[in-house]
Amino acid sequence: MKGGTTIDILHLIDRLEEVLGRSRRLPLGQTFLVNGRRVLDIVDQIRVAVPSQVREAREILDKRDEVLAKAHEEAQGIIARAQAEVDWLLSENAVVQAAEEKARQTALEAEGHASDMLRQAEAQAAARLDEAAQRSQKEMADADRYALETLRRLESQIAQFMAVIRSGIASLEGR
Repeated sequence: MKGGTTIDILHLIDRLEEVLGRSRRLPLGQTFLVNGRRVLDIVDQIRVAVPSQVREAREILDKRDEVLAKAHEEAQGIIARAQAEVDWLLSENAVVQAAEEKARQTALEAEGHASDMLRQAEAQAAARLDEAAQRSQKEMADADRYALETLRRLESQIAQFMAVIRSGIASLEGR
């Protein structure tokens, strides 16, 4: 996906450059008459192409929240079962001490299990968020480099056009 999004963005920037290249220029200045609908369509497509990492990060956070909620729910269920077992065992006079110990062990295991699941989910979410952020930064840097190169090429072409125009003006003025 990393390469595909960069190519999509670069392709869209190429299309934007084509629209600008086919645009009419006003006689004075560096003003272009462009098809606004086409430019806005390409800009919308760029918007759709760029934030895939943001959506991935959001999905990761949602999954982390689901895992945390499930871990909490499981812990609550284990604790509830442990409490029920404690209550039942307390009603049995002969095994009161064993019941209390079993309940404490079950509660500790449940808390340890929930804590482990929580730590794993947070570590996994943090790693995926870091990875998505790094990919996003790299793709943005690639897009910026490409846009800068494109703008420099356009600047060079415009400078050449200006030289031809100045030469034509000078030639006409010289007559």
